[in-house]
Amino acid sequence: MNYKLFTFLGFTMMMHTVANADGMVVDKVYHPYVLPYEQEFEWRLLSRQIEDKNYLFQRIGYGKALSDTFAVEGYLIGQRDNSDDYGLHAYEIEARWQLVEQGQYWADWGALVEIEKQHQVDIWELTSGLIFEKEINRTSLTMNLFVVYEWGNTVENEFETEFRAQYRYRWLPQVQPSVELFIGEDFVGIGPGFMGLQRFDGQKQLKWEAGFITEVSHRGKDHSFRIALEYEF
Repeated sequence: MNYKLFTFLGFTMMMHTVANADGMVVDKVYHPYVLPYEQEFEWRLLSRQIEDKNYLFQRIGYGKALSDTFAVEGYLIGQRDNSDDYGLHAYEIEARWQLVEQGQYWADWGALVEIEKQHQVDIWELTSGLIFEKEINRTSLTMNLFVVYEWGNTVENEFETEFRAQYRYRWLPQVQPSVELFIGEDFVGIGPGFMGLQRFDGQKQLKWEAGFITEVSHRGKDHSFRIALEYEF
């Protein structure tokens, strides 16, 4: 197996032993693939309802593959809080590696590193981890394990871990239903989802995905709805 995979695996497992998971982890479930020299525009929305409070996050991103295995993407992140104030929340830069050729080993592997800074506030967040995907007949199992380090003037410096999983049935290219799982400290969420894509000329394609996640480890109302669109060209 590629030496880069062992490097990321060793780093992630080492960090996992000292990390404490925390907070909300519902977001995109990453897949380990990079299309050679692709470009993409991406939009994501996350709405979280906790009892009578609703929080809304949106992000807009542009990305480009710099080689056949390495891609970078930048995001602007907006947030609406429970006071209905909406504005720019953070900036983010993300880098993804496809560590092995698709189908070369028993599973496909990728890695991710991203850094986020909150707007007008000295709060930073660094995320790194592994992406796993395994095809099983007409289904696919995708898992993400991330270690997050947060620091800044107004927050306690701390490590967190996040786990995301998606088990989907590849029914049609345009419609692939799934079950999604998200785990963090004091949070376990599960629910249905779907994704699909429509291919056009060349490597142009439109991807979409959505999920409805319910928190199941505590009583009370805690639901999240996520949706994303990606146009790759």
